[in-house]
Amino acid sequence: MSCNTKENTQVKVSETLEIKLEKIPDLNREEANRLAELPLACVGTEYPNRLGQTLGGDKDLKSPQELHPAFYGCFDWHSAVHGHWSLVSLLRQFPDLEKANEIEAWLLNSVSKKNIEIEVAYFDDKNNASFERTYGWAWVLKLAEELNQWDSDVARQVEENMQPLTDLIVDKYLEFLPKLNYPIRVGEHPNTAFGLSFAYDYAMTLNKTELKTLIEKRARDFYFADAGCPLGWEPSGFDFLSPCLEEAALMKRVLSIEEFKKWFEEFLPQLKEKDFNLEVGRVSDRTDGKLVHLDGVNFSRAWSLNYISKDLEDYKHLKNLANKHINSSLPSIVGDSYEGGHWLGSFAIYALNSIER
Repeated sequence: MSCNTKENTQVKVSETLEIKLEKIPDLNREEANRLAELPLACVGTEYPNRLGQTLGGDKDLKSPQELHPAFYGCFDWHSAVHGHWSLVSLLRQFPDLEKANEIEAWLLNSVSKKNIEIEVAYFDDKNNASFERTYGWAWVLKLAEELNQWDSDVARQVEENMQPLTDLIVDKYLEFLPKLNYPIRVGEHPNTAFGLSFAYDYAMTLNKTELKTLIEKRARDFYFADAGCPLGWEPSGFDFLSPCLEEAALMKRVLSIEEFKKWFEEFLPQLKEKDFNLEVGRVSDRTDGKLVHLDGVNFSRAWSLNYISKDLEDYKHLKNLANKHINSSLPSIVGDSYEGGHWLGSFAIYALNSIER
């Protein structure tokens, strides 16, 4: 998908509709305990597993746990990483979780210095240097950011253990972004705007000036001339990210408020309308690993809408639309198929965290 340039005609996709006031979802202790079951059920589950590995020879044929002793569960590497993020995020917010001791023990055992050394060595293999670029990279930095914000002895130890991998991912961003001539505008893992947003959050939180400055430059290079994003083309059948909204949420991060408001009125002008509506993604089969992505698009749309509307009075109505999307998918993800359960909990938690209290 590509967005039109400012010279092209803008596309209006919303109709005048009566919008009902949605219930505001709440991440309370009860909901946190419920959501914690999802990562706990998958971070130590080795199979089924999709490795995403490039084989250089017979010597590379190893089990997922041998290849990735820290992040071998949850079907694939990036889901294991954000499964760990989920546990850290929930425990940071609710230290009295029912399984707090189990979670802390898992984190210390899984994200050990030895295990992280093996994870780093995997990226050093020339055949897998671009492994998980940039989706998995982004979640590594989101996990590192969450650990940094968690005031806990466990967090300090896990953060220290993870540091070589965190540093490696920062270096990979610094190496890769100057070489990327065009952004990737899809609704799945390679989406450039998503990868830059999470990396930018990390850079801001930990004061990583070089990474922050590079992302600001590349975001402007990629997106500043965009206008009339074709939101009516979304979602595609397998999307779990909104290309238009992820881009807007990134630009909200890197532009001044005045710059962003001017840019956004040309990029998605229809979102300023008080009755703007966007149909939620509809899932026909939650046992299908691709079709269940549409639950993910509901959560990621919500966190983008909440980020876009923060501190912008003219867009506060988007918060209600975000709630609508969360409410559409949240009741279905616990106790459902492993196809969604291995990753959707993280998306739900991040969406719930995006709600201003």
